[in-house]
Amino acid sequence: METRLPLSVAIISFNEAENIARTLRSIADIAAEIVVVDSHSGDATREIAAQFGANVYTEDWKGHVRQKNSALMKCTQPWVLALDCDEVVGADLKRSIISAVRTKAAGGFRVCRRSDYLGKRLRHNWYPDRKLRLVRRSAQPRWEGYDPHDRLVISGPVGDLNGDLIHYSYKNIEDHFIRLVHYARIAADSYYQEGRRFHLHQLVTRPLAAFIKKYFLRAGFLDGLQGLVIAVSSLVYVFLKYMFLWERQHDVQNSTGDPYASK
Repeated sequence: METRLPLSVAIISFNEAENIARTLRSIADIAAEIVVVDSHSGDATREIAAQFGANVYTEDWKGHVRQKNSALMKCTQPWVLALDCDEVVGADLKRSIISAVRTKAAGGFRVCRRSDYLGKRLRHNWYPDRKLRLVRRSAQPRWEGYDPHDRLVISGPVGDLNGDLIHYSYKNIEDHFIRLVHYARIAADSYYQEGRRFHLHQLVTRPLAAFIKKYFLRAGFLDGLQGLVIAVSSLVYVFLKYMFLWERQHDVQNSTGDPYASK
């Protein structure tokens, strides 16, 4: 492409040498700027990003929301596309991004994220999973939410783009469930910091509701074995999240005698 778009790509990374080249290759030819905030990777992540002309910054990990806001603030172009290192911009989505930036019809645009899981491109689970990812800097974009469930928000109208953002979610089942435990603990810590407290009924009702939502209400059963694994993983994730919340609350109560910890 003769002229790149007035577009920054914002990414945070940690040990993503296996993935980041695939991500940057899908968008590098149209972006005027690539910003990568890396939290001290021990592999070649930073070097690979630099090969694509990225401005690479090394920073201590501050949590998903604060780390992504750090990358966002370093972007200098009128438009910003926020990506994760396990995401690839599909050809149709790429054309939609080019059109959106040129027409400037809204302050931001959502994309449909389609997951590639255990060798299958899912059609029901985690889809269309619309995420606001393309934003104008003048729309005051910022990351909000709680770790690890961050969300990008803006001031102004939001549209939708055609095409898919392909999410290469997990390498295998072991990777999936190891990360699931990690994310459940992070979510529980965020809940505790927000003042939420454990109640026994949550261990039964909410994991079961998560399974029903994924497998039946979202037609996950149509994704075959992969759909069943995802529904079970949702049940396990929610169960662990509330168990970790109980554990955190129990530990604080034992160490401080704080009566609020048991409520």
